[in-house]
Amino acid sequence: MSESSVSALPSRRPSRQRGAHQDNVSLDSSCSSSPPVHFLQELPSFRSVARRRTAILSRDRQGGTLLKPTDSFSSQLEGGVTENLNSQSIRKYALNISEKRRLRDIQETQMKYLSEWDQWKRYSSKSWKRFLEKTHEMMTHLELWRKDIRSIEGKFGTGIRSYFSFLRFLVLLNLVMFLIIFLLVLLPVFLTKFKITNSTFVLIPFKDMDIQCTVYPVSSSGLIYFYSYIIDLLSGTGFLEETSLFYGHYTIDGVRFQNFTYDLPLAYLISTIAYLALSLLWIVKRSVEGFKINLIRSEENVQSYCNKIFAGWDFCITNRSMAELRHSSLRYELRADLEEERIRQKIAERTSEETVRIYSLRLLLNCVVLAVLAACFYAIYIATTFSQEHMKKEIDKMVFGENLLVLYLPSIVITLANFITPIIFTKIIRYEDYSPGFEVRLTILRCVFMRLATICVLVFTLGSKITSCDDVTCELCGYNQRLYPCWETQVGQEMYKLMIFDFIIILAVTLFVDFPRKLLVTYCSSWKLVQCWGQQEFAIPENVLGIVYGQTICWIGAFFSPLLPAIATVKLIVIFHVKELSLLYTCRPSPRQFRASNSNFFFLLVLLIGLCLAVIPLTISVSRIPSSKACGPFTNFNTTWDVIPSTVSTFPSSLQSLVHGITSEAFAVPFFMIICLIMFYFIALAGAHKRVVDQLREQLSLESRDKRYLIQKLTEAQKDTRNQVA
Repeated sequence: MSESSVSALPSRRPSRQRGAHQDNVSLDSSCSSSPPVHFLQELPSFRSVARRRTAILSRDRQGGTLLKPTDSFSSQLEGGVTENLNSQSIRKYALNISEKRRLRDIQETQMKYLSEWDQWKRYSSKSWKRFLEKTHEMMTHLELWRKDIRSIEGKFGTGIRSYFSFLRFLVLLNLVMFLIIFLLVLLPVFLTKFKITNSTFVLIPFKDMDIQCTVYPVSSSGLIYFYSYIIDLLSGTGFLEETSLFYGHYTIDGVRFQNFTYDLPLAYLISTIAYLALSLLWIVKRSVEGFKINLIRSEENVQSYCNKIFAGWDFCITNRSMAELRHSSLRYELRADLEEERIRQKIAERTSEETVRIYSLRLLLNCVVLAVLAACFYAIYIATTFSQEHMKKEIDKMVFGENLLVLYLPSIVITLANFITPIIFTKIIRYEDYSPGFEVRLTILRCVFMRLATICVLVFTLGSKITSCDDVTCELCGYNQRLYPCWETQVGQEMYKLMIFDFIIILAVTLFVDFPRKLLVTYCSSWKLVQCWGQQEFAIPENVLGIVYGQTICWIGAFFSPLLPAIATVKLIVIFHVKELSLLYTCRPSPRQFRASNSNFFFLLVLLIGLCLAVIPLTISVSRIPSSKACGPFTNFNTTWDVIPSTVSTFPSSLQSLVHGITSEAFAVPFFMIICLIMFYFIALAGAHKRVVDQLREQLSLESRDKRYLIQKLTEAQKDTRNQVA
């Protein structure tokens, strides 16, 4: 190594800057001549960029400023700030306090040379930003369960915190859904019913229809047995059936105020569309951040190991037991990564015979999974059919337990299916020879499909019974009027029973399983059976699936039972405190923990799947099944959706033409093509961003190699210097 190259890296700073300047000169002149190769040109990053001849000059300059990039960055930053002071706040720049103060002085100096109007605009903008910051700070103190969630985060980490934050989000979502329904449907009815305003009900005008379709037998007001109130409260029948809890109570056409008539059927349908659209937008908005993180996350094993070792610790943990649990969790994740790497090598070394065998086994096991799902769906169908056929018996013909069993038979079967199938799926997937991470994802996916599909099976079973015609009355009315005179109310009752039964199961498991199990583990730990049983784990995916299951019930049932979102809000509030107590006193966190970013995106993805599945039966009920002629606001319409064309027909002719043009095929086809082009553009943009991220990762890797190379050269130079001195 020559002395000139050694002198380029002396230990003192001034010589270093001179060396860097010489590097710039030599490298800038490399385009016109061929000087001796400097050792900076031997860097891995320089060699990589040298392949792209168009970027040699810019990369050479970066290589020249590699040893001291602060001055050029500061000058560029200062120029950017002085050119556009309003672009962003100074506090957003990654600078020290002295440099920020210098930039602030520059801003104040430039303010003197501005006009009064520009000064006022900048002062107003700063005041408005300061006001928004103060408002946001105050709102954080008013956040629901802020102290409780922070305490949970400090004791158990961000993974479990994300579950309780998700639970809080669902409470707020259901509360907003209830407010939408209350303002659009309940408030006008209550104002008129209790004579608060000078308004009257507009009765539904009678149209030509068979009198048999308008018959709605009212439940007997005389209660024979004392437990009838309990049965009505748990099933939504009896005195609850005639309240504002269910669809059949709103049998009016509108509310007439002094200056206008409020169209209740239109408002009822718009409230349903509004809360579904709001739920979709809110979920998508919250999931964007997690989606970005998951989109750019690398799957490279080396980076995964580095993230776990150097950035895997959760600094929110203050509890010693949780710290030990986090240590074991990191060890578990590293073992799982090594196991996945072993399985990848095993897959690469498989012979063709082994590949055929494993795929045949997976095909067979997936057929078993489908058979289990089909058996569960068939059991739900049989239970629903049996319950609907026998629930019309008089109360005095059945005892209390038999009556409740018949009423809750579909809910019981669904709960048993949701309890048994995850155990079966966990046993089956062990023989499919997947990696540990994929095993968890596939098992959760199967459980999600099972939980949410059971609700759809129940609703479609009810729909098939409602539309099955076996007599003349059914053909006249369009639905089975004899068994379902107000079928919307009866569907709402089924959703109400599912909601109540799910709430009872959660409370019962916590009070009568988790607490006794904790007592046994604490005071009878020497028993072998108790040691095998162990303490209950707080498994985040299972708890999330439970509350998503309840939220899907709420989305489907809110149309048939307008007060169901209010019940769901109260239910989730109670569940929050019950789960908090269970976590603190009866359960231990699961050894396999979730990161907060992964958890939030997974929770919202499952919730979005539940929303999509809820929209399907609602759309069919609104657009395909004839509305009841004996109850509800849509008795004069063939289907619920017919209120929209009827309302459009009252618009002026020009507005009607506009609406018909927007809903026609001539508008829909070009609009669909434009949407597809926009979607393809954003897909291409996302791919370009991901490629840029990959290039930045490669650049970071090259920078680390540059540092190793420079350290190696510096060590060699120091050795040569010592040898020359000696």
